[in-house]
Amino acid sequence: MSDAQEFRRDFPLLHTKMNGQQIAYLDNGATTQKPEQVIRSLCTYYGGCNANPHRGAYALSVEATDIYENSRARVQKFINAKRPEEILFTKNATEALNLVAYSYGLTNVNAGDEIVITVAEHHSNLVPWQYVAKAKGATLKYIYLEDDANLSDEDIETKITEKTKVVAVTQVSNVLGLKNDVKKVVKKAHSVGAVCVVDGSQSVAHMKVDVQDLDADFFAFSGHKMLSPMGIGVLYGKYEILDKMPPFLMGGDMIEYVHEQDTTFAELPAKFEAGTQNVGGAAGLAAAIDYLESITFDRIEAIEKELVDYAIPQLKELPYIELYGCDSTRDNKTGIITFNVKDVHPHDVATILDSYGVAVRAGHHCAQPLMEYLGQNATCRASFYLYNTKEDVDRWIDALKKVRGVLGYGTV
Repeated sequence: MSDAQEFRRDFPLLHTKMNGQQIAYLDNGATTQKPEQVIRSLCTYYGGCNANPHRGAYALSVEATDIYENSRARVQKFINAKRPEEILFTKNATEALNLVAYSYGLTNVNAGDEIVITVAEHHSNLVPWQYVAKAKGATLKYIYLEDDANLSDEDIETKITEKTKVVAVTQVSNVLGLKNDVKKVVKKAHSVGAVCVVDGSQSVAHMKVDVQDLDADFFAFSGHKMLSPMGIGVLYGKYEILDKMPPFLMGGDMIEYVHEQDTTFAELPAKFEAGTQNVGGAAGLAAAIDYLESITFDRIEAIEKELVDYAIPQLKELPYIELYGCDSTRDNKTGIITFNVKDVHPHDVATILDSYGVAVRAGHHCAQPLMEYLGQNATCRASFYLYNTKEDVDRWIDALKKVRGVLGYGTV
């Protein structure tokens, strides 16, 4: 039995049938399935110790607080932050990145300054910076791509200048599936006194991340892309930067004292966690981390590499398949394969594949500037994870071979 087949047993949904067919789930870049261990953690919390954290002097509230704060410490260890106060819980990476833009960006970016991002950013790490640039009279600049779809080294060197105040970069493109040299970007940003914001949504579930080694000033990710429940996300920020930032949301639990005309705010991390928090989601995230670390990232990366190496040569043999981000000579390809079928709209491709029990993503993947740069309105995306097998790839490619025929185009 392969590693993936062994892990697959832990995921109930993968053993159910849709439309009478077993599912080949290849949309892990959007969200991952949940193992029994994570599902049980939610049942344990909500069935045994559900209460409002931080606010009650009774046993249930104390236990809920312990679960929540222990989950924070678990995340701290997982990404090797210096201290638990550097871990802020959000509802997802989108909220985390907006927090940085609104709290840090609007406070520290001024007219005439520059913000540098890559053309491969998800909208969540792009649109907030558009807003900050327009609101503050700053200039938004883009790092573009080399012919092999990797970030342009020349752009990194020339577009990050003494005017740059913020650099935002994804660690792994959710479209191209290529790992970016984040350490190089961070080093360049710091050399001109800028902060670097890293979107780790497509990386943290697939490879070991050490935020101190990256030297990232901010690092954001969503739990639902790494086996945990939806509705829980993380923003890591260096303590000395977070401590100086104004609150993003205001209300219960993030205040120290409130008077009629004035308010003082709580210390980190409470300052950025207004309102009742998602304790069950935090418990599920901790359980997901336990699960991933019991497997090890070496095994996860090996599974994904084997699938990519198995699929891409077969896809390249099909003359009607167009691939994006699959020609890099660097060893930086992750488990994402983005493609189109000639003459067939991506949404039609995904619908036809679904009729064969294969789930892939179709659309612009919340990366429309990258789509425009690639000259495409939309693409399809298959994304692998630790429970995917070669059998999943075979079903996907066999179904792809039938797509054009379904629409009357033939097979070439």
